[in-house]
Amino acid sequence: MAKDYAKLALEMHEMKKGKISVKSKINILDKDDLSIAYTPGVAQPCLEIYKNEENVYKYTSKGNLVAVVSDGSAVLGLGDIGASASIPVMEGKSILFKEFANVDAFPICLNTNDVDEIVKAVKLLESVFGGINLEDISSPRCIEIEEKLKKELNIPVFHDDQHGTAIVVAAAIINSVKLIEKNIEELEIVINGPGSAGMAIAKILLGMNVKNIVLCNKEGALEEGMSDLNWAQMEIMKVTNLQGEKGNLKDIIKNKDVFIGVSGPNMVTSEMVKTMAKKPVILAMANPTPEIMPDEANAGGAFIVGTGRSDFPNQVNNVLAFPGVFRGALDIRAREINEEMKIAAAYAIANSISEKDITPTHILPNPFNKNVVKNVSEAVKKAAIKTGVNRI
Repeated sequence: MAKDYAKLALEMHEMKKGKISVKSKINILDKDDLSIAYTPGVAQPCLEIYKNEENVYKYTSKGNLVAVVSDGSAVLGLGDIGASASIPVMEGKSILFKEFANVDAFPICLNTNDVDEIVKAVKLLESVFGGINLEDISSPRCIEIEEKLKKELNIPVFHDDQHGTAIVVAAAIINSVKLIEKNIEELEIVINGPGSAGMAIAKILLGMNVKNIVLCNKEGALEEGMSDLNWAQMEIMKVTNLQGEKGNLKDIIKNKDVFIGVSGPNMVTSEMVKTMAKKPVILAMANPTPEIMPDEANAGGAFIVGTGRSDFPNQVNNVLAFPGVFRGALDIRAREINEEMKIAAAYAIANSISEKDITPTHILPNPFNKNVVKNVSEAVKKAAIKTGVNRI
């Protein structure tokens, strides 16, 4: 009998009054404990930080503390539900940080959709947090917010809906090409859904030397003159679809090696899959209903099928990426999370499965594989040092 997760979740959240709490690292059992943890002893670490602000990493929790920031405008599967209603999701993200990477995280749900107000609020929090995880902010505002914060903050800023998704998709592609016997550079790829995630996926794959990527929206391949293109989509058009392909998704998917969906349900048919190249790869990640269900994709001849769901093989799950990315960035006190660090994370995820164990239904590691966070964090640290964005 299927479990009613909605009912169970409601009961658990009510009983526990949310999912997070503050736990002290020390015991306060007597006068000495109190005097060391608070007044008068606490004055000394304050003075040491005042003398040298870098000492904040030595004497406080900053170096292991991430803010999970949202305005609740694009909550997965729910849309624009606002700051208060987004708190359960951001609490959930916070406990994933703790459970998978021992990173302390706290939800910061802002009651505004204004880009400059969000940037100002997060900037004012920089003294407390070692990193910023942006979450569930609508596109293209999320891109603008991240870019502004990266310029103004001296701590890493990472929009997981963009880059976490992109890293895991890239890992799936890395292992897929080992099975379809093609080089990454040769791949012909179509991405349906040119939102923040779709554009981030395109950017990371271009950084891995994929030559031809075509992004499509509901009208078809992106091209000048489309009525609803935003500034970010206009920018990505300069480096994608270099062969000038035109038409709707049904036209563009022909002869492609890979379909990546970050759009909506039932956008692809088995007949469309039949028109793709030999051994096609389908990553249909719309939730809860993917662009094409796995059985339909397989009926059309798909060689590898992945979705965003846990009840099908090859789940493209961001939890494979963000805990290790932040663990590595925090450990090295990175000033930012750059493209080299993201690509390194993708290869680390992919290489967490030995080549002999990669199959069409096993191209990504299990999220509960404890080696994933370790491998990702080490790869991220090496890339940070190599590119000079580390502070230790």
